[in-house]
Formats: sequence, structure tokens, C-alpha cells
Amino acid sequence: MPAVKAANPREVFAAEDWRAITTLSRWRGISLVLHGWMVVALATFGGAAAWAYDWRAGLLVTPFVLAILGGRQLGLSILMHDGAHGLLHPDRKTNNWLGQWPTGAATGSDLHAYRAYHLTHHKFTQQPEDPDLSLSAPFPTSRDSLRRKFIRDLTGQTFYKQRRAQFAVALRGAQFMLTSESGDGKADTHAGRALNMQNRTELNAPVANVQGAKTTARTVGRFLLVQIILLAISLLVWGWTPFLLWLTALATTFQLFLRIRNIAEHACTPTGSGDPFTHARTTQAGVIARMTVAPYWVNYHSEHHLFMGVPCYNLAATHRLLGTGGFYPRMTVSPNYRDVLAQVVR
Repeated sequence: MPAVKAANPREVFAAEDWRAITTLSRWRGISLVLHGWMVVALATFGGAAAWAYDWRAGLLVTPFVLAILGGRQLGLSILMHDGAHGLLHPDRKTNNWLGQWPTGAATGSDLHAYRAYHLTHHKFTQQPEDPDLSLSAPFPTSRDSLRRKFIRDLTGQTFYKQRRAQFAVALRGAQFMLTSESGDGKADTHAGRALNMQNRTELNAPVANVQGAKTTARTVGRFLLVQIILLAISLLVWGWTPFLLWLTALATTFQLFLRIRNIAEHACTPTGSGDPFTHARTTQAGVIARMTVAPYWVNYHSEHHLFMGVPCYNLAATHRLLGTGGFYPRMTVSPNYRDVLAQVVR
């Protein structure tokens, strides 16, 4: 099918407004990465302090700690996504390093493989060629089905399934590296889709190609290296508890928040028309949502699809400008994430 129609910014914004929202800051992206890790540090060591004070205090605060950590882990993934669009820093090398190491590697993503696949998603949003179509196609679904998905996320089953498949491909990739086997083709989807691979990783899936398996091996290697660094810091400063909190969140709340974010972006939207303003959903987010399922302005997804050259820290301003221009009636905007979940169940 043909690529989806793009919005023309010259028909929407004044020249000075467009220049303002698309200008990349040399420090905002870096500050957001630092903010994410600062919140991670405060949450993990704060949780560890509660456990050290009294086990009952630890039990009481742990759910809140895991929610905060899962939200920042999603936030790091969102910043990697901005890096895939070249929006974390105006210098390309700096942008790619920020998107590859302190953000992508932390949650098991490869910036370059993700970039290739994700731009295809933008080109063919909700079309058969869209690699993300499986995230929205199952909806609406039954309330029981959605509940089962949430339970799998919060009990670590989703994390185990994904990592087991990813590590299996990585092992094959490592073997290929040792034997110097070469191959052609695109990077394996396990590396490229780490940000959005809910419900589509098949166990024991065949390796798509040699180069893809090698990419996955390198992705897993970076992921493990970051985990080792975090473990070393944890042991040096406080012991095992901070790292265990980080890892538990990665296996539970991060998976849940990632799923809810994925659902909110495209599920049950009227995508398919020729109007680019219908290709995604924007969801209003309060303080709790911004701490969990909607970090770093990811809730402004319609704005992102309309104008993917806008960095995340300017999406809220873009939303306001669209309102001033009278474009809200053409957009899919939900008042909150509870409303979105009500829309996607039968």
C-alpha cells in the first residue's frame, strides 16, 4: 500500500512557531537522560533505605518504588526513541551515543536497528506494512483478555518470554561471530523492536539472518554490560537491594507501562483515512501518568506522528499550537489513560 499522507507544517504553523518547536537544544536531551537516571538512583536507594530501616517499611514502599522505576525505565526507552529520530542532540555522534548507551542499552534496545524499523512504522502507520500493526490490531479485546495480559506483565512472564527469545538469538549471533560467518539482510527484529515488542516474540523462532543475529548479540552484550555496571554500583554503595529493585521493575512494571503506552498510541483509532491527523492518539496525562505510563511527553503521540521532527520536550507546545489553530476536532484525543482502556475493551 502507499505510504500514509504526511502533514504539511507550512499549512499548520507560522514560520517562527515551526522554527521554535523544531530547534534542537544542545542540553535538553542530555538533561533528560540525567534526570531519568537521577530518579532511578533516588528510587532504588530510597527503597533500599526503607528495607534497611524495617522490613515492614520496605514492603510498604516497594510497590511505589517499582512504579517509579518502571516509569523511568520506560522514560529511558522513550529517550532512545527520540535518539532514533535524531532529536536528543544536534550533534549526530552525541545523539547516537545518548540513544545507544545510557538509554537504549539499559532496557535492551539497539538504536540503529530500532531506527530502521521504526521509520517504517511512521511511513506505513496502521497499514499492512506497519511493523507495529500487531500492537493495535488485537483491539478491541475482552476485559478478561486484557486482564490476563496485565497479569503476565506484572508477574514477569512477558519479560521472561521476551528475554529468553532474545538471548537465544544472541547466542546464535555470538556463535556466528566466533566462526566469522557472514550474511546479508536487515537487523534482527529482537534488537530493533525492544521498545515495542509486546506480545509478538516467539520462542525458538529461527534466526532471520546472520547479521541480524550478530546485531542481537551486540545488543544483549550492551544490555548485560549496563546491568553489570548497575550491580557494581549497587554493591559498592548499598548492597544487592537497589539492583534487585531495578531488575524487578524491569521485569514487571516496565512491561505493564510499556503495554499501556503501546495500546494508547494507536489501538481503536480511526487510522486508515487520508487525514494524517487521525493516525495516532494523544492522551492527556496527569502527574501520576507522567510518572508511570507517559514519561517525557510520550502521551502526545498524535503530534509526534504529525511532525516527527519535533523533539519530545516541544510536543506539549506543539499540542497547544494545534489547539490554537483549531485542529483538535480532527485529532483523536483522550482525557486520560483510563478512558483509553475503556475504549479498547468490548
